Amino acid sequence: MELRQMEYLVTLADEQQFTRAAAICGVSQSGLSASIRSLEEELGVSLFHRTTRRVEPTDAGHALLAHARTILAQTAAARDAVERTSDQPTGTLRIGTEQCLGVVDINAMLERIHHRHPLVELHYVQAGSHELTARVRDDSLDIAFVATGEHLGTLDRTELGQQPLVLLVHPGHDLAGGDAVTWSELTDQDYIDFHDSWAIRSLNDDACGAHGVRRRIRCTVNDVHTLLDLVHRRLGVAIVPQHVAGKPQAAGLISRAMPADAPRWTVTAITRSDSDASTRRLLDLLRSESLAAA
Repeated sequence: MELRQMEYLVTLADEQQFTRAAAICGVSQSGLSASIRSLEEELGVSLFHRTTRRVEPTDAGHALLAHARTILAQTAAARDAVERTSDQPTGTLRIGTEQCLGVVDINAMLERIHHRHPLVELHYVQAGSHELTARVRDDSLDIAFVATGEHLGTLDRTELGQQPLVLLVHPGHDLAGGDAVTWSELTDQDYIDFHDSWAIRSLNDDACGAHGVRRRIRCTVNDVHTLLDLVHRRLGVAIVPQHVAGKPQAAGLISRAMPADAPRWTVTAITRSDSDASTRRLLDLLRSESLAAA
């Protein structure tokens, strides 16, 4: 058994399809399939039930999966232990975050890192959570702060906090009154939402789809302030994380709670599990700063 096979096993179990798992692991589908098949031959058991639609772990697969996750975690911990023996950290840290993420003050965190560890060169970008996840996976970012749990595979993750979603409407809108909005009230409304690279768009699409809510997306934006301005101009309603409703630009808009079974906005720091020693040293520092700022 090899460490790479453990990574493939965990990713395939999480994604339940070879195509997506192979993309996350950065290998061809045939390469991932051959590696899993080789592991099955070595152990003399079938690790996955395969159908035309998805794959699921067998009992043997579940038994190995628990150990595979432990092996990957212990490998990362061993790497961390070695890098902690080094002195003042140096090098470059490439950081990405979704705009107006909430939960953690990214700018304040970067300021503390810059002043406490001046030999660390910081590179910082903003993008949607799905794009950031792909960039961590392909090693063009060292760490990203995202609000998605989709397709993370074996990426290391640290949850930083959660917020509820709320509905923002103009005070003259029909939905401006009342406490928590119902799913039925949300159907057949005009919406302002973000591009599908943003985590909130996937969260909204999935939640509304699961409850039969039909949405007319009239405006698609890539900027929080533009979204708020369009709600002010009565061009639609918007489902957003609670902290967006507290921005000065949202003053005058009505915020209604979402149904009790609505998903929550969850902010997570993600990194590759195979980062080199110097990078992982910096990631530890950054994780501790982000948790302090949460």
